[in-house]
Amino acid sequence: MPSGERPSPEEIVLYDKDPDTKIATITFNRPEYLNAPTSAARLRYADLLRAATVDDDVKVVVIRGVGENLGSGADLPDFMAGDDDARLAELRVDDQDVTYPPKESFRHGATMGQWYANVAAGNRALQELKKISIVEAKGYCYGWHFYQCADADLVISSDDALFGHPSFRYFGWGPRMWTWVMTMGLRPFQEMVFTGRPFTADEMFQCNFLNKVVARDRLEDEVAKYAHACARNRPTDSVFQQKMFFEVVKQFQGEYMGSLLSAMFESMGGAARPDGNDFMLGDAIDAGLADAVNDNDDKFPPEFRLSKKNREKKDR
Repeated sequence: MPSGERPSPEEIVLYDKDPDTKIATITFNRPEYLNAPTSAARLRYADLLRAATVDDDVKVVVIRGVGENLGSGADLPDFMAGDDDARLAELRVDDQDVTYPPKESFRHGATMGQWYANVAAGNRALQELKKISIVEAKGYCYGWHFYQCADADLVISSDDALFGHPSFRYFGWGPRMWTWVMTMGLRPFQEMVFTGRPFTADEMFQCNFLNKVVARDRLEDEVAKYAHACARNRPTDSVFQQKMFFEVVKQFQGEYMGSLLSAMFESMGGAARPDGNDFMLGDAIDAGLADAVNDNDDKFPPEFRLSKKNREKKDR
């Protein structure tokens, strides 16, 4: 691959299935970028899950990442650098006569914000999967990868995992906040939002976000044990029916409405005014989002920092 060229969606999101066990595996394969998916890779992820719902050879989908981390979120520079044509491609609109809303309009950002609530966009795709989903959580489980943990049926985590959303530090909102409130509980999630700090695996287990926490060297075996148990327990038709039941429960709780509401608040985020020397999204983008978020870490106590390296530093 030439220098500077992003890998293809098929290289970033790997897919494999075993018809004998009926277990499929989706693997995020971009460890040098903490498994960040491009927009195109995220769309591939949504398509793979939609196909798995239909596929009679699949009963369980395991979701994991190559390397030390599940992932630290989407490839925001990839999205931010995109022009209007790239945004139309993200929206799956292939028509040269369509004009994307201009920057000065509310619809410029809101169009994409509302798209993120659509299952085909790949943010909440697990919500409509009619097979059992299991996430293998480890290392960083931030941003978009945090969505996948919250939306999965089961989450098995290594004891060194960190969970959260960097957006709480530079923007204030995340597209799946309603679900996180319902999953974690109001008090813990309010702490995550207002402090912006990541939660450890033990903390997430205590607020019912995780099913099991194990040592890193036991993680793959533990996930395999759960996957095989789920695949052997009931026929695929029963699983489909079970998932329909749980989907009704989530919609009664307002899962999709919550996604739309979060998208609306995200669309209005540009109207937020700094009180002083606040860390704002525009400043972070100008400085380089990843580096700016990392530099901002030093303002917080070590155990509140997002970066694992920064968490090891002594407080200044």
